[in-house]
Amino acid sequence: MNITLIVFVVLYLLGTLGLGVWAGTRIKNTSDFAIAGRSLPLIMVVTTTFATWFGAETVMGIPAKFVQGGLNAIIEDPFGAGTCLILVGALFATKLYRMNLLTIGDFYRQRFGKGVEVFCSATIILSYLGWVAAQITALGLVFSVLTNGAMSETMGMIVGTLAVLIYVVIGGFLAVAWTDFIQMIVLVVGLSIIAIFSADLAGGADKVFAMAQNKDLFKFLPEPKLTDVVMFIGAGLTMMLGSIPQQDVFQRVMSAKDEKTARNGAMIGGASYILFAAVPMFIVSAAVVVMGQQALDLVQGEYQKLLPLFVLSKMPLIMQILFFGALLSAIKSTSSATLLAPSTSFVENILKNIRPHTSDRQQLLAMRTTIVIFAALVLAYAIVMKGTPIFDLVSSAYQVTLVGAFVPLVMGLYWKRATTQGAIFSLVAGIGVWIVFLPQVSTLGETFPGQLAGLIAAFVGIIVGSLMPQVMRDRKDHKLHVAGLADEPTV
Repeated sequence: MNITLIVFVVLYLLGTLGLGVWAGTRIKNTSDFAIAGRSLPLIMVVTTTFATWFGAETVMGIPAKFVQGGLNAIIEDPFGAGTCLILVGALFATKLYRMNLLTIGDFYRQRFGKGVEVFCSATIILSYLGWVAAQITALGLVFSVLTNGAMSETMGMIVGTLAVLIYVVIGGFLAVAWTDFIQMIVLVVGLSIIAIFSADLAGGADKVFAMAQNKDLFKFLPEPKLTDVVMFIGAGLTMMLGSIPQQDVFQRVMSAKDEKTARNGAMIGGASYILFAAVPMFIVSAAVVVMGQQALDLVQGEYQKLLPLFVLSKMPLIMQILFFGALLSAIKSTSSATLLAPSTSFVENILKNIRPHTSDRQQLLAMRTTIVIFAALVLAYAIVMKGTPIFDLVSSAYQVTLVGAFVPLVMGLYWKRATTQGAIFSLVAGIGVWIVFLPQVSTLGETFPGQLAGLIAAFVGIIVGSLMPQVMRDRKDHKLHVAGLADEPTV
């Protein structure tokens, strides 16, 4: 156990807690807590958007998947995830920013009514379970590796959750934005230096690239077989589209000081994520060159430990400090965002429908209380799911929002004729078909991805439900309902 390294890690954690306490003194209302009062400049929108995506799976999950299966195995993340942010900036940021909403669930209420609002918000909240659990799992792993097993992974999960929870509860999104800004500087600088040092250990970057070339790791496209192609498309769309109707993404759009900043921040953040995600992939590839069969054995077994063990066993103390600072930055930035987002959605879009006359001060207290409750639930879930790969926890989280919340969002923004009835048909058809394709229900998912089948069904549902005779709202009332919400020509 390296006491010096642990001391630096503890000081770093205490520093982020202090920043959260400072941010808490600037919180006056729910808007400050949830979206930083719509005041962030471009650089902070970029860093907080980038930070949300650059989490445990990017540092420890994606690189191992790359070494195992090449670029083809990571179409979902980082390629799909980064493209999601680019699409948000190009197609959604400006429209949503102009609507001046607090949560993404507010859009569903304004466009389709309270029923769709509650159902879509519940779907979005549910999707965060796996994502936050992945970050907590990674925190437990990091603390266990740092202490050479003296702290169990379960205890590490508890300590890590508390470290993130305190500054999020106190400082809200303002604390998240400021810590993301600092943590991304630590992350980019730290991993860049580690990559250079890793190349030196491997005998040069050319040796790393040669290894990847020999193992055919740069192959991107699937085999020209129908099943392989549709599985590839389904994996790519899962995070590319399923991440768009997410509260944490929406918070970053709404926190910008103006709509241009919201648009550009998301697009730059997405492109930066795709590019910089290659750095941990390079470091793990260098680890394979340096460690040989030992690294390959870890990739096949406890692959999540490969990168931390490579740094601890092959690099000097200063590199270890840089690496664990960067790793904790990645994990804490994502976990803080994903704790805040579902809690905000629950209070604004579910609790307010139960208690509609809640004051702003009561809402703020409810948001903080909900964060604590949600953190406890996710911690319990992470402990139960211990042993599940981090990459799998993250990737499965977005399927439910892809088949449920995405289609009502995009069609509600871009198709004037979309109705409440159509949105309900979309939700029922999309989620219903996806459930049928689950491995626990049938074997259909072995030949065709369930999330792609559910997405197609959701589009069919909203078109059919909107064009057929309206039971839930006649056409005249519908036109009044959507007036002013969209200015695009009917398609």
